Amino acid sequence: MWYQIIQYIKFLFKSTNQHGVHSPFVYNLVTKCFYDKTDYLEYKTIKTYRNKLLKNKNTIQVNDLGPGSRKAKTNERQICEIAHTSGTTYNRAKLLFRLSKYLKSENILELGTSLGIATHAISLGNPKASSTTIEGCPNISAFTKNTLKEFKTINIQNADFKDALISLTHKSYDLIFFDGNHQKETTINYFETLLKSAHNDSVFIFDDIYWSKGMTQAWETIKQNTKVTVTIDTFFWGLAFFRKEQVKEHFTIRL
Repeated sequence: MWYQIIQYIKFLFKSTNQHGVHSPFVYNLVTKCFYDKTDYLEYKTIKTYRNKLLKNKNTIQVNDLGPGSRKAKTNERQICEIAHTSGTTYNRAKLLFRLSKYLKSENILELGTSLGIATHAISLGNPKASSTTIEGCPNISAFTKNTLKEFKTINIQNADFKDALISLTHKSYDLIFFDGNHQKETTINYFETLLKSAHNDSVFIFDDIYWSKGMTQAWETIKQNTKVTVTIDTFFWGLAFFRKEQVKEHFTIRL
């Protein structure tokens, strides 16, 4: 907790808004997507889906393949507890919707489905997009698959990420959301494995880059990769782009 507080204070000192951005691509992304104040109709759908999970008192057996929840004391957890402690927040879900919509992402991959709050929001951003999302816990995967069964374009798979990536890296993805295993070496390994799936207009989004010192180190390693040209640090997410036409540059943006 103290690590995150200290890092957030540092972030506030070095972060900026659109006025500190000189890249036309990043400026447009910040002003037309990050700071877009449009009250989209889909926001109500996102809120309804999330609130339904927050009110669900049913329990489920959780098998965490990653470092697990810092707050959970047992493997049996209520759906509402998972949604509250591990689920994507409403504001971040709205931002994922805007990113998917603005970038017109058609082929999407998510590592870490959980209860599908992020999955649902990204899919609403482009209903015609093809989304594959991987969840390690069999019970959570089955629950979310049933909850999102009306979304025919979402393919929910239950598998260990390492095993799943073997059959997925032959594809090219417009947007990949890394939200499943918050450990340094594992995050770097997934990033390097999926590099072959990136194209010039792809974006890789890494959740909780200040979750721990190790995750921050992983983010710094990703930033320095020669294929990454533009990065945006929003504190809770790190976004990496591969635009060859741009000079390598790193941005820290307040949302």
